[in-house]
Amino acid sequence: MLTAVFIVWCYVRDAVGSILGWTTNGNRMIGFSNGVRKLSIKIGQTKPSKMTFGGLHCKARCEIYPRTKDVKRFKVPDDKVRWNVPFPEYSPPSFTTETVLSGPYYADPDICSGKGEITKWNEIDGKVSRVSFEGKYEVVDGLPLNPVGRTGIKHRGCLGRWGPNHAADPIVTRWKRTEDDEIVKGEDGKQVMEFVSVQRRDNREWAIPGGMVEPGSLVSATIKQEFGEEAMNSLEMSEEEKKEMHDKIEDFLSHGDKVYEGYVDDPRNTDNAWMETTAYHFHDNDGTKVGQFNLHAGDDAMAVQWMVCNSSINLYASHKSFLQEAAKRIDASW
Repeated sequence: MLTAVFIVWCYVRDAVGSILGWTTNGNRMIGFSNGVRKLSIKIGQTKPSKMTFGGLHCKARCEIYPRTKDVKRFKVPDDKVRWNVPFPEYSPPSFTTETVLSGPYYADPDICSGKGEITKWNEIDGKVSRVSFEGKYEVVDGLPLNPVGRTGIKHRGCLGRWGPNHAADPIVTRWKRTEDDEIVKGEDGKQVMEFVSVQRRDNREWAIPGGMVEPGSLVSATIKQEFGEEAMNSLEMSEEEKKEMHDKIEDFLSHGDKVYEGYVDDPRNTDNAWMETTAYHFHDNDGTKVGQFNLHAGDDAMAVQWMVCNSSINLYASHKSFLQEAAKRIDASW
């Protein structure tokens, strides 16, 4: 019961903060930023920018760690999230999945057991980026600290990298239309936007299709690959079908606006490993481009559909905030 109340409180608090443009610090509202800052930029270009999460994580403090039934987090109240707030009784359990400990290609060595070491924190380590979009993070006793604060569990959980785990999320949208091809308008008089949403296999939550950026890979390449795999099931296509799909999405997914870059309030986060992402918005204004996409769930997605964007949607991690910023960008109904 207490967990349910806490989650409801987090959603209400974030919704109010989003409307008023506030961020939270403990139980106080401060500043005028919703933690999602816009930067228009073409895919493949780079431009220095400072975009920060700007709030407290809620989903990263869920009671039961995802993909487990009995791994519980140490309870962390809002006013004890920040590392600079004394919390002497804080005693989080250690947890890393057996899959990660087995040493798959995407995982760092288990430095806690002495099987390897990492010395290049906050910088590029070979092909692996250990740089956080949130700025320089602290390293205590050889382990990086989550830049937002305590999560109630330490070590890596089901994340492969110590510190930031970088992902890329494509937001693909169109206007909702009637059978007569008229654009639908919301109660606020603005045009209604729809986006490509996938249902995750691990928790059945709806989300933006996306995935991890492999070491040495470009965000642009990851966006195209993940959209193809999750929303168009490219993994099961023939070579001819893959070429046809590539031709359809190559141009459309080559020009987008970066709407967010930074920390993600992800339930997989721990004190020593966390998700960060770069989210780009691709909008089909006249409906002639994405209408050609044959949506078919694949890879980690169990379903895919066009979903209406509005303030009542409930999405995985911080994805709702990304959609809200995309809606602002084109003045869509929210």
